[in-house]
Amino acid sequence: QLAMLMLQWKALTVDYQEWHERSPETLSTNPDVLLELGKEELQKVKNDLEKVLSAVCSKNKQLQEDLEREQRWYEEQEQTLNTLNRIEDEIKPQVEQLYETRGLEELHNKMLKLKTYKKELLSALGEFLDEHFPPPRDSRGAINKNFSPEPAVELLALQDILEILINKLMATPHEPYVTINESFWPPYIELLLRFGMAMRHPEDPNRMRLEAFHK
Repeated sequence: QLAMLMLQWKALTVDYQEWHERSPETLSTNPDVLLELGKEELQKVKNDLEKVLSAVCSKNKQLQEDLEREQRWYEEQEQTLNTLNRIEDEIKPQVEQLYETRGLEELHNKMLKLKTYKKELLSALGEFLDEHFPPPRDSRGAINKNFSPEPAVELLALQDILEILINKLMATPHEPYVTINESFWPPYIELLLRFGMAMRHPEDPNRMRLEAFHK
């Protein structure tokens, strides 16, 4: 939506420039009449553009606040998920030691509850991202139809990109970077980088990693 608003603002700016440079059709030979008509027309266009600009600025501010709020929510869920992963890792050795003891069943149930909660948390995160950040194929709209062809590869949803980054960070914390390929939608990459959820490799801009919020 922000990208669409920016394109609309640029288009209106071009229209304004064209109207500003445009020579109106001669309606009268009286210079005073022509001057007044021109002033009225330009004032009308100026007022319309100011209304549109005000609406765009207001919408941008609202989007900024929404994104910041969603970022805080995501960071909280990420911390909770990291805590669950750490608890799960701490419990695994205990399961191995108590495999044939009386507490096996209780410990096993705890692990199942943790895994269930982790699954529910990931599911809730996925539903949130699907609602607020749908897959790129659902949000192309008129922009792609008018300005770009269909992509050669299927673009990943924001949830898929986050899962790739999270899994990479958890699997190989010493090498958490993933390679950015054509299936990574650039606006989603910029969103993650802009709000500090991810960072590029200092020497290779084609690689990125999830920010280590758990440290």
